[in-house]
Amino acid sequence: MPEGHSIHRLARQFRDVFAGRRLAVTSPQGRFSAGAALLDGHTLVRSDAHGKHLFLRFEHSLVLHVHLGLYGAWDFGGDREFNGASSIGAPRRVGEREVPRETPASAVSPEAASADAPASADAPVYTGPPEPVGAVRVRLASNHGWADLRGATTCAAITEAEAAAVLRRLGPDPLHSSAPLAISVSGSGFAPITGPAQDGHGGREDFVNRVITRRTPVATLLMDQKVIAGVGNVYRAEVLFRQRIDPLLPGRALSADDAARLWDDTAAVMADGVRDGRIITTTPGYWSDQGSLPPNEEAHFVYRRHGQPCRVCGTPVELAGHSGRKLYWCPACQQS
Repeated sequence: MPEGHSIHRLARQFRDVFAGRRLAVTSPQGRFSAGAALLDGHTLVRSDAHGKHLFLRFEHSLVLHVHLGLYGAWDFGGDREFNGASSIGAPRRVGEREVPRETPASAVSPEAASADAPASADAPVYTGPPEPVGAVRVRLASNHGWADLRGATTCAAITEAEAAAVLRRLGPDPLHSSAPLAISVSGSGFAPITGPAQDGHGGREDFVNRVITRRTPVATLLMDQKVIAGVGNVYRAEVLFRQRIDPLLPGRALSADDAARLWDDTAAVMADGVRDGRIITTTPGYWSDQGSLPPNEEAHFVYRRHGQPCRVCGTPVELAGHSGRKLYWCPACQQS
């Protein structure tokens, strides 16, 4: 499932390519026909992300609300004025992925984009959206490009009041901050250097209070979207390792400072994910090529590394089922 950084990148892409434009909204699959009719012909004025939820706001106060879930993905294409990725989403068979758009995406079919196939060097002139391929729930199209949604858990045309109700059910989003914190390596893990408190939708203080008053294991709390919005299994495993926190430790066993550092580190690595389009939680000292971003096998400390030696102490990384998801941690570095 795409984690929060991908949804913020989606919001930014929609803002870049569609904001201020009157859109044709259709449902080629037919399942969203009534909702599409409510949005068709209206101007997109804003795109926002909160956690794993995307809100596309139109000028007549209706909102397209999308949650990608496990299978959802957006494909994009258009002319040379239509910039950004050609595909962002999470087909479960291949894992979360984003396909950079280096040539006009009209030259790249959705199937090719999903497979990371290279685009043709002889891209045709853009003449409009291609015929829909597969179960396209909703298509947005302007004069310069298009976006197709497939496989989403939620796709609904809602009012601003209904959007506000969705937000009230969610915890704070660590990416709602004016300045991501810088993070440095310390003897006990990763610690914030300096920076402002994150106060979007409650922010750091809200998160701290939700954690330190609970008996629930911190690994469960980090995946609870009512506690912190946008964290998924990868960020959960990685920030707990980076902060050297036992994932099964009850939330109330953490001090307020511990919980605040956990928030700050989550905000920092997720901000990196927005910048890079990938989840990278290791630092350059762990990369074989320090002049570029690392290959996937060097990008994480513990996630999907069960049985392999911990990058810090050499102890084999452990794997266990926890609340229906896989939990990865180092039993030596993350002792209670």
